[in-house]
Amino acid sequence: MSVSPHPTGNLGPAAREANLTALKATSEPGKELDILIVGGGVVGAGAALDAVTRGLTVGLVEANDWAAGTSSRSSKLIHGGLRYLEMLDFALVQEALQERGLLIQRIAPHLVRPVPFLYPLTKRFVERPYVGAGILLYDTLGLTSGNSRGVPMHKHLSRRGTLRAAPSLKDDAMIGSIRYYDAQVDDARLVANVIRTAASYGAHTVNQTKVVDFLREGERVVGAKVQNLEDGEEFEIRAKQVINATGVWTDETQAMVTDRGQLKVRASKGIHLVVPRDRFQSTVGLILRTEKSVLFVIPWGRHWIIGTTDTDWKLDKAHPAASSQDIDYVLEHVNKVLKRPLTREDVEGVYAGLRPLLAGENDSTAKLSREHVVAHPVPGLVVVAGGKFTTYRVMGKDAVDEAGRALDEKVPDSCTETIPLLGASGYKAAWNRRNRTAEESGVHVVRVEHLLNRYGSMAQDVLDLMAGNPKLAEPLPGADDYLGAEVVYATTHEGALHLNDVLTRRTRISIEAWDRGVSAAPVAARLMGDVLGWSQTQVDNEVAHYLARVEAERLSQQQPDDVTADAARLGAPGIVPLK
Repeated sequence: MSVSPHPTGNLGPAAREANLTALKATSEPGKELDILIVGGGVVGAGAALDAVTRGLTVGLVEANDWAAGTSSRSSKLIHGGLRYLEMLDFALVQEALQERGLLIQRIAPHLVRPVPFLYPLTKRFVERPYVGAGILLYDTLGLTSGNSRGVPMHKHLSRRGTLRAAPSLKDDAMIGSIRYYDAQVDDARLVANVIRTAASYGAHTVNQTKVVDFLREGERVVGAKVQNLEDGEEFEIRAKQVINATGVWTDETQAMVTDRGQLKVRASKGIHLVVPRDRFQSTVGLILRTEKSVLFVIPWGRHWIIGTTDTDWKLDKAHPAASSQDIDYVLEHVNKVLKRPLTREDVEGVYAGLRPLLAGENDSTAKLSREHVVAHPVPGLVVVAGGKFTTYRVMGKDAVDEAGRALDEKVPDSCTETIPLLGASGYKAAWNRRNRTAEESGVHVVRVEHLLNRYGSMAQDVLDLMAGNPKLAEPLPGADDYLGAEVVYATTHEGALHLNDVLTRRTRISIEAWDRGVSAAPVAARLMGDVLGWSQTQVDNEVAHYLARVEAERLSQQQPDDVTADAARLGAPGIVPLK
């Protein structure tokens, strides 16, 4: 294994250059990588960490930003999938619950935490024992992993107990409920954290680097030709095995090599609404049945996340758009149980993502299996597709297992179930001393808690930035949950290269702020520009691009259907760097 030049998992500008240099060197005799991973979503990140901790030399390239696709647009849940029990998919649920326990307790306790939900009961006599048995099974499957579950067991509530937990529910909306627990995560932060952890073990990870072709020797794939989108340079990366972990782009990536034995991946669109926490009173989340799927109402800091939909999507995959019809659908279903209905005016953020579903005979995307598949369509190329965010570690392990079988030397077994992500070690101790940290740093304890819940034990690095420059302790305009220091840290440590990366993924300002980050954009761009050496023209270009993106998304959300919404969203294409 190569010794990491970045033991802290630093992904700043200098680290990116060092990683590019290391990847270019693989074209020299004897320098090829063991494994090159294409795709910097949660599965690619998981595969990179899995491979590098087995002692393999690893590179990872991502055409956009870490988690820019599906992996930043989920329901933010780490869960077993209660509805998969109804499909009798016990193995999938058990696997997901095992991963949930690992994430909460060992791998990422600073990022994954328990969250309570109510399952409403609407029919007398029959429903409670039936649903209760299902949730008991759900809780029990979580115990069979050998870990403790990390979340409390379920509890039956009467109608009065339900209304005490959620006073804003209609009095006649249900006859009672069952409170159970799952877990939630900031999905994009988890991905960036997995990438950084892989880098700390020696993986060469580079974003804004796109595969334009695969290298072949006869039938065999021996690497990839890539383009650094920041400066346009093209170069080759050679590797003994390539893993394609490109999610909804799997078909397109695989088509560069072969049309034989292809996995077919269908994109299913899910949209979510973000509303302020004070719009209705509840101490718990909700899971509501719809005619097509389930709708979650999820506590999210000072907000609620409400979603999702499940519809086939055949339009632009980079920028899936939420239409007016999608938004009305979610509002209509949640308003069935609320005393005071939510309106469009209550919605402060909207986001749409695509699930990569393995194509089946079934026309309904809601009924397609969420299990993943690993294939080896041609020598040198492994494809992993399908699956759930929660089981990313298993998907990465299975892909590396498959690639490892084709390597000359015996590859050690996966050990990622024992490896905490950066910021996990020492997190609980740091949380316990948060009041002292607040006193020592002069930062309010609520701010310290916010930083600990985003960076874990690495929160001290962000506090150190503020100590060195007190101006960085100021909140961003229109987004006062986030501090200037977090923008700088995202750029110096977390690989953010563009304003959109910071406002959309390193923070969640684009969906949490009323103005969707318009006020914060100029300040954040200047802070990033100081680190990245941007000219004033580049700063202005980044701000203009972000504002155009916000405007295009707002416009798309007023359109009646997918086709018109997609056309409106494409009015603001991806940024082209000014060099």
